[in-house]
Amino acid sequence: MVSKKMQKTITTIACLLVTTASGSVLAKPQGQPKLVLQITVDALRGDLPTRFLGKMEKGGFRYLLEEGVVYNNAHYQHANTETIVGHSSLATGAPPSVHGMVGNVWFDRKLDRVVYNIEDEDYHLLGSGGVDKNTEIDSTQKAAKGDGRSPLPLLSSTLSDEIYTAFNGKSKVFGVSVKDRAAVSLAGQYGKALWFSKSTKQFVSSDYYYKNYPEWVNNWNQLNKADKFGQQSWSLMFEEQDYLFSNEKQVDYKTDLAGFGQRFPHPYGKASGKYFGTLLTLSPAGDELTLDFAKTLIEQEKMGQNSVPDYLSVSFSSTDYVIHMFGPSSLEAEDNILRLDRTLAELFRYVDATVGLDNTLIVLSADHGAADAPGYLNELGAKKPKYFDEKLMADAGIYKVLEQKFGVGKALVKLYSKPYIYLDHKVIKSNKLKLEDVQAVLAKEIEKISGVEYAVTTEDVKHGRLDDQRVLRLVANNFNKQRSGDIHIVFSPNTFINDFDGLKVASTHGSPWSYDTHVPIIFAGMDIDDEQVSRAVTPYDIAPTIANYLGITQPTGTTGEVLKEVVTDD
Repeated sequence: MVSKKMQKTITTIACLLVTTASGSVLAKPQGQPKLVLQITVDALRGDLPTRFLGKMEKGGFRYLLEEGVVYNNAHYQHANTETIVGHSSLATGAPPSVHGMVGNVWFDRKLDRVVYNIEDEDYHLLGSGGVDKNTEIDSTQKAAKGDGRSPLPLLSSTLSDEIYTAFNGKSKVFGVSVKDRAAVSLAGQYGKALWFSKSTKQFVSSDYYYKNYPEWVNNWNQLNKADKFGQQSWSLMFEEQDYLFSNEKQVDYKTDLAGFGQRFPHPYGKASGKYFGTLLTLSPAGDELTLDFAKTLIEQEKMGQNSVPDYLSVSFSSTDYVIHMFGPSSLEAEDNILRLDRTLAELFRYVDATVGLDNTLIVLSADHGAADAPGYLNELGAKKPKYFDEKLMADAGIYKVLEQKFGVGKALVKLYSKPYIYLDHKVIKSNKLKLEDVQAVLAKEIEKISGVEYAVTTEDVKHGRLDDQRVLRLVANNFNKQRSGDIHIVFSPNTFINDFDGLKVASTHGSPWSYDTHVPIIFAGMDIDDEQVSRAVTPYDIAPTIANYLGITQPTGTTGEVLKEVVTDD
């Protein structure tokens, strides 16, 4: 019998060669997967899959690391490493300068307000389960004017769009996550996106996707599976002394939300509690519920039982929330990753039983990395971390400088929405000032503030006046002329803004530094051979690689290159 590897080698020699956008010539593999399973772990920094490997069982991360192609030097090439930015980059194979998602929120000059990335007033949440602004800790969600969500704000097609169109609308396409923006971005225009409502503790969607929920979704929601965590606690899976971070001393830097606490065990409280749904997402429970829903979806939608490839995106969000609350180097983060390992193992077992791992093309990556908490770094002897907020502009006398230079001070600044400062163009015009001059003076003054590494003006980006430095290239890759602000602020390494709408958190992300840009990329399943690859790659390479593997068109804005180890045996 001819081995899979030999079959693939013969195919490499014999089949029609496909020329990629990057100019390299690669062979289309023999046979199609029944299912493309794209897994995104929110905030899974590149080192985290192996950091706790000694306590991991077989089947989860070990399966990926031992059986797949592992790219251990993958970095995003954009400066604002936030959730929607990374997920959209994974979906489109492009940076935010192309797909348009420059941040979780941005200021819309036409609407004259801050908008949430996937909000869409033409569509509405299907049923109940919208954002409860009284309990929502994700301040970006509060920016949305309504409850409607759609993928239409994306400015590029997605991989899932291309799969759907390539196979004449026969492929089933779904995106599932705790976070709406994670589900929507990867499901694209033609798929179905479902996400977890913290208020109702159910999975919901918008009428962009459905007129009515499928019966199986209603049935799953009616089981009230989240309520099983009522009066329970998140406790350590092993004895505390067995953990890498068993010697934690100070935990004051950790966030205590609604009595969830700064040390184990972390109580969820009553299922009817005000913050119960939120607390589930701040722990491995959020991923466990996502897994259960995804397994039900695979069964009920008969994923992988099609005549053409189906596509399922599962984005696990708990790691991000846990890191925000407790930091990536904490008992909580360690226990969460170990539990995530078991969640992944269960997902792979289920896919193997229903579709077959040999029939499934799997890719795992992350939307961004994570910075260590200042409190943890202080324990190791680091200098006291710096913090930045808008008040520093007034405290540093910047408005006075603007007043002296232009005759107008604070009125020139419309708002600060991380990482951008938006100027008031109407005020600038009415005072007959040049926008470029105001940007330049303000940027120069901001760069004098301790903790600010760069303040980059829009005009310098547009006219290519930036020095050829990595960080500045990442700033340019984040620029979209319709959505970006007038000045992009880059804070120095280990300088943080940790104010989540009044809630002080342990750790944040969103910088161009390596701890935020470094993520894993692992391909497994099908006939892919195990390999460790250390050359520099980017997550933008994932979408064109899968498209090339399937022999279909790449997303419209793709800038990434095809990863040859996935599609050939060279």
